[in-house]
Amino acid sequence: MTLNIPQDFLSHGEDAWKEAVAKALKGAPMERLFGKTEDGLEIAPLYNRRPDAAPKLSRPARQPWTVFQRIDHPDIGLANRQILEDLEGGANGLELVFPTSLVAARGQGLQVDTLADLEKLLAGVYPELVKWNIGGGYAGAGFLAMFCAYLEKIGTDPAQVTINLGTDPISSLASRGKLNIPLSEHWRRGRDTILGIQSIGAKACFFSADGRIWHNSGGSHAQELAYTMASLITFLRVLEDSKIAPELWSDHLSLTLVAEEDQIGTIAKIRAARRLWAAVLDACGLEQTPINIHMQTSYRMLTNVDPWVNLLRNTVATFAAGVGGADGLTVLPHTKSIGLPDAFARRLARNTQTILIEESNLHMVSDPSAGSGAIEARTDDLCARAWELIQEVEAAGGIVESLVSGKVQERIIATRDARNLDVARRKRPITGVSEFPFLTEKRVAVLDVEYDELEGLVEPLDIGEPGEGERFLRMRKVFADGYGLGNVLHVGLSPSPAVTATRLDMLRISQPYEKLRDAADTAAGGAPTIFLACLGSLSQFTARATWVANAFAAGGIGNSGGDAVDSLDQLVSHWRAAGTDMACLVSSDAVYAEQAEDAARALKAAGAKHIYLAGKPGDQEDALKAAGVDTFIYAGCNLLDLLREAYAREGLVIETEASS
Repeated sequence: MTLNIPQDFLSHGEDAWKEAVAKALKGAPMERLFGKTEDGLEIAPLYNRRPDAAPKLSRPARQPWTVFQRIDHPDIGLANRQILEDLEGGANGLELVFPTSLVAARGQGLQVDTLADLEKLLAGVYPELVKWNIGGGYAGAGFLAMFCAYLEKIGTDPAQVTINLGTDPISSLASRGKLNIPLSEHWRRGRDTILGIQSIGAKACFFSADGRIWHNSGGSHAQELAYTMASLITFLRVLEDSKIAPELWSDHLSLTLVAEEDQIGTIAKIRAARRLWAAVLDACGLEQTPINIHMQTSYRMLTNVDPWVNLLRNTVATFAAGVGGADGLTVLPHTKSIGLPDAFARRLARNTQTILIEESNLHMVSDPSAGSGAIEARTDDLCARAWELIQEVEAAGGIVESLVSGKVQERIIATRDARNLDVARRKRPITGVSEFPFLTEKRVAVLDVEYDELEGLVEPLDIGEPGEGERFLRMRKVFADGYGLGNVLHVGLSPSPAVTATRLDMLRISQPYEKLRDAADTAAGGAPTIFLACLGSLSQFTARATWVANAFAAGGIGNSGGDAVDSLDQLVSHWRAAGTDMACLVSSDAVYAEQAEDAARALKAAGAKHIYLAGKPGDQEDALKAAGVDTFIYAGCNLLDLLREAYAREGLVIETEASS
């Protein structure tokens, strides 16, 4: 048995491709095949290989990324059980999320107040065998001090434990809209914490420019890159003023980016981040040192309806993060936007990473996308666009000044609004939500938990002013002596904000459709339905009937009808039997020309309050409206507005969108 491959199988070049495309386009311009990203970057239909592109310095070959698991259960005993299950199940990194981090917690988080709580949380864990991310937000230094007190108590050398504190007052300002101490005090406390860390030999990174706030509030790839780099530039200036030795700066700087379902965009984003960081160091006259890049899968891409599709989104995001060269990755379980994920959802999140490492071997090659024409082009374009935004921020005085003035928020909101319009028009479809909705899906399981407020329960202790590490060491001793986080949390905080800015809300892309689905599910008389008044033969209306049924189902509106009829009388009879006051005429344009006006008049005369027609009306628009057609539904229309109007006529109230 011999495999014979034709000699000309791979011999066709770009000219032959263009010739074939020209035939397929039938005279339409080639420009129809080009697209643009949210940053306005061109997406070509075909790219040539880039043999000149050398692999970029990234995570070393054969070194897997760290598999992080998020720990945020408020019950400390159950959180400890989760930790042990995660570590036994393949995780080698833990992200401890506390309620004080609005960017990470979103109303959830570990209820740890004292060293005794932390001991219970970490019982049975060998800290030196795990990499740690501490998501403490504005209370991060306190949690780090408590963690160091714990290491001292159990006799573990802090130099053997890898910790990323992830302090980012800039993302806190963006997410909260305020800071209760001046930034100058933040920087003083940061310097004190870094010197305190160094004095005990702890291996802890203090600053992390957090891209999650820019992404989850609606930012584009270039905006996420630019504003995280601008934050890193601010941190470099803080370290310069702190008189900490420049060769130690890289030990206290890291980067958090978001991996999403845009595979090429995510790969290019992380590759661009490393190039931009190299450019920043070069501009500052600093030695080239790699930066640790942690990634988290996108929260804004998660959907509450048909959440099983989130598994596919997470898989694509994980693949892209691995190929792009992330040093560590946290996969948000597919039910994270609904509630606190159970053990099954957490296991799937872990295994998504483990399978791609152990079975797909994504870690075996460093920068495997090097030379790909599409990815190299996107990387180059992202670098150029992000650098323009960085220069814009620097010209305005820096990232903090740009936030206070609202310039950053204006850019992000403009990007978000443009995306939301594409989502409303289904130019950006969401599988399981705006495309292929499943109205009879079963609810997924999440944990039922309650959160207690820890803040403000006790009198504050005097822990002194920041200095050469004394404040951090005093906090460590306070926790060792049995005091809690509540004793130090509000120390030095002003009752009124010291810095204010317009708050950025973190919104999921699917929320507008989900609000409609929620209204349908809770409607007193049941979810509204629409009658599909199909005209002509099955072959003439099936395609549009399927399309329009899915369009209404995206908002939770079910359908009836959809059958071929012999006469208008039979059509009206079927509509009356359906028990709905809405109808949608469905067929081909040719059938509409002959039958649509009569059908609309018949349904209106029978009492239909609102009649839709599936498709663009063309020259028939005036005649169809005169016959009784109220609304035309077609590909590219603003489906969200159309559905909201339908709910308003039914008297159903749609909740306004809020951060989630």
